[in-house]
Amino acid sequence: MTHVFLLFCISFSDFGILQGVGALGINYGQLGNNLLPPEDVIDLLKSLKITKTRIYDTNPQILTAFANSNVELIVTVENAMLATLMDPQQALQWVSTHIKPYFPATKITGIAVGNEVFTDEDTTLMADVVPAMVGIHGALVQLGLDSYIQISTPSSLAVLATSYPPSAGSFKTELTGVMSQFLQFLSSTKSPFWINAYPYFAYKDDPTRISLDYALFNPNSGMVDPYTKLHYDNMLYAQVDAAIFAIARMGFGGLEVRVSETGWPSKGDPNEVGATIENAAIYNRNLLRRQLGNEGTPLRPKMRIEVYLFALFNENMKPGPTSERNYGLYQPDGTMCYNVGLSALASTSSTSTATISLTSSATQAAKRGFLQSMVYWIFVNLLAFQVLMRRPFLTIWG
Repeated sequence: MTHVFLLFCISFSDFGILQGVGALGINYGQLGNNLLPPEDVIDLLKSLKITKTRIYDTNPQILTAFANSNVELIVTVENAMLATLMDPQQALQWVSTHIKPYFPATKITGIAVGNEVFTDEDTTLMADVVPAMVGIHGALVQLGLDSYIQISTPSSLAVLATSYPPSAGSFKTELTGVMSQFLQFLSSTKSPFWINAYPYFAYKDDPTRISLDYALFNPNSGMVDPYTKLHYDNMLYAQVDAAIFAIARMGFGGLEVRVSETGWPSKGDPNEVGATIENAAIYNRNLLRRQLGNEGTPLRPKMRIEVYLFALFNENMKPGPTSERNYGLYQPDGTMCYNVGLSALASTSSTSTATISLTSSATQAAKRGFLQSMVYWIFVNLLAFQVLMRRPFLTIWG
């Protein structure tokens, strides 16, 4: 019975159906010595009807170039800076130097404080991330920017001790303390939990037991969570729902989960099973089609998940296995690595500046009519759900 109650409360917490649709974004990495200049990158994004991107620093050349482009930008505080930004004065100086001069001409909507810090071997770095967030948020408040810019940190799926079935999702026990502080910060600032989720890694590590079609969003029989009875026809949604359950177990069932990175490499080393152009094209194409349908996960079907593809470009200077340098939709010079049909898909969506890229206008209209007929009775129930979410009912899980 507790599984059903948790499922019910998570599904309706903060009632995502009323929050509007999200968007498709793309990660714009710069670890290459032959990349297009930022001005050309903007033209490329516009041709794809993509209105959101994320960079892994606060490169002033990019921030300047993106001014008045109408492209929303998430910037990143490098991991090495976290210890410094725990100091409120240093945080204020950082925001005053790296954010304020460019805003609002450059639509900075998010700050990623570090990247995959909670799975870094540096425990000191792990302890620094929440205080650094607090410092940066304080600076945003002081400068009047906090209502425009959200703060979070992208986490690897490896923060989860268990992710299968999704309803068993839970964080690693050694992360309990810092994760509780982090989730409390997100809750108090109404910011999302960002997860880097890659079905490719799961398939590569166990290709004999994991269905390639399940990992690629291809038609397949899928799996049914034995506790919630929810049916999953792809791994990404299962991974996202596992994160939602893990967060709820910590007492924060109302948080939104967004996918800050997902993708599939088009090339890999001999031991990197599945890293092919064909699979990369299929994964990204199928994901784009899901995004066009405004899909949510089985646990939150009415709340479209915001997804950032990884990545815009292949980056020839990235360390690690061959796959790390081959996640891009494009070569550094702007030539296409493979065709996911993004331009064709984008052309079917509304291009009005009032709408969000890659969202089907017909689907939006249908959903708006549906929403208008439901809002009255839902609002009353929502108030009750919100009260329930504040109660410590998860203590009975043990």
